Amino acid sequence: MQTNDTNTPLHLLKPDYDTPYGAPSKEHITNKLRKILNFLEESTPALLVNKNNLPVNSAEEINEETKFADGNFRLTSYEWGVTYAGMLLAAEATGDNHFADYTFKRLKMISDLYSFYTGNKNTGAGEQSSVHSVLYPKALDDAGALCAAMIKAEQAKSEIKLRPMIDSFINYISAKQYCLPDGTLARNRPYPNTLWLDDLFMSIPALAQMGKLTGDKKYFDDAVKQVELFSKRMFDKQKELYSHGWVRDMKVHPQFFWGRANGWAIMAIVELLNVLPENHPGFNFTHEQFCKHMEGLMKYQAGTGFWHQLLDRNDSYPETSATAIITYSMARAINKKLIDKYAFAPAVILGWNAVASKINELGQVEGTCVGTGMGFDYAFYYYRPVNVFAAHGYGPALLAGAEVIRLIEENVFELVENSLQLKMK
Repeated sequence: MQTNDTNTPLHLLKPDYDTPYGAPSKEHITNKLRKILNFLEESTPALLVNKNNLPVNSAEEINEETKFADGNFRLTSYEWGVTYAGMLLAAEATGDNHFADYTFKRLKMISDLYSFYTGNKNTGAGEQSSVHSVLYPKALDDAGALCAAMIKAEQAKSEIKLRPMIDSFINYISAKQYCLPDGTLARNRPYPNTLWLDDLFMSIPALAQMGKLTGDKKYFDDAVKQVELFSKRMFDKQKELYSHGWVRDMKVHPQFFWGRANGWAIMAIVELLNVLPENHPGFNFTHEQFCKHMEGLMKYQAGTGFWHQLLDRNDSYPETSATAIITYSMARAINKKLIDKYAFAPAVILGWNAVASKINELGQVEGTCVGTGMGFDYAFYYYRPVNVFAAHGYGPALLAGAEVIRLIEENVFELVENSLQLKMK
């Protein structure tokens, strides 16, 4: 019999979705996160070795030839700062301490090498070592994400000696990074006096965590100031998105709304709001700016659940790391009661389902754009390669999955005439 309007309730026909639709189970999310953990355990061994690649089993055995065992990812990169934080959150959400152990073991190796070289009086000691960027940070990329993760790890397991590195990183961010005359964090590439949206994440979470750790208001003040200064120059009020870059000496400021950079920005601000006291004079502005950006991001999610490489260009490719970062930030904001959960929760679930579809059986995260500098034409962004060894995808996927577990544990989802909705209490 032919299906028609008189014999079938057509509005109840099941759609043929590209991405799985509906709330996942905690078990399903946890299994995806464990695949990532298993892959990264093998890809980044927690092992120091000597010049002959034999294991160094104690801090007393460390010398100038000690290094990290060969792996597929850099253990001191900003991407791995995100991964360490993601592992800690995954441990909290799943109850599986193997995730946290991943972070503690590797931060302990970094700490042991750092202690060895800082105890060496030779000028420039460790310049060629595995921890050279920790000893001598030269950019916000070297300092911010690792610092924030170390503060979280310090609070979770204080016996690891992380505070000397934390203090060094914060000193770099607060006192040594190049700034415009008004204090805006800036770089001198590709042109002098250039703002990179990425730098909100490379600074604000560390400042926010330091404010929480020390109780010193100056760190919160600096973090809020950066949100204000970047937003004044780079936030498009119509699209409610940030441009990737801003060059002071350009008379015209090209706007390219790169997905991952917008992800870094929204994640930086939700990390700040998570610890910023509500009575801080900058709280209301920061929260309002966050909500505007979140509403803008919501508008550009594709029907597949992904956000695109260029958010406002649907013919650019769907990009996994941006999708994971935005999904995490949106879920975090719901769980911290910063945004309306009934309006945003379905988008979070769709975003996570999209990310989960890119975690393959080996635990690799597919569809992640490789490291990306600043461009001033569309082709540059459209044709950036993707690679399973682009480190930017792993930490965000862990963070997103962990925060979505919290969301589904604290709320009930239901299908109302095939529409995923949060059950109203």
